[in-house]
Amino acid sequence: MDINVTLPGGKRVDAHVDGFVVRTDQPREHGGEGSAPEPFALFLASLGACAGIYVVGFCRARNIPTDGIRLVEHTESDPRTGRLVSVSIEVQVPATFPAEYRDAIARAAAACKIKKTLADPPQLTVTTAIVDAAAAVGAP
Repeated sequence: MDINVTLPGGKRVDAHVDGFVVRTDQPREHGGEGSAPEPFALFLASLGACAGIYVVGFCRARNIPTDGIRLVEHTESDPRTGRLVSVSIEVQVPATFPAEYRDAIARAAAACKIKKTLADPPQLTVTTAIVDAAAAVGAP
């Protein structure tokens, strides 16, 4: 999979993936326009959304309605460094949710691919390449 990232101006950054554009910006207090979530917020949202997909799959496999189910993600950052130190996801279910599946649905959410990737991170490399300016105008 390739994701093309463009810089449309200001502190906005757009990621083009599979025909979609994921727009990001920085908050006004960091010099942006606040026109879209900042990239780190999208990273955290993707973690919660990934867990949510696993919850949906768990429920569908057992014909359990998903009405009234939601996930609440809590994050904690180090006040000195701003670095993320913990993330917890709570799967909230209605009282009608089958009691025998309450622990299992949390395990299903925890099986999310993003969580597994964070537990065993991939190698990440960043390089620089010189490209023809005319070709870059047509990107992505």
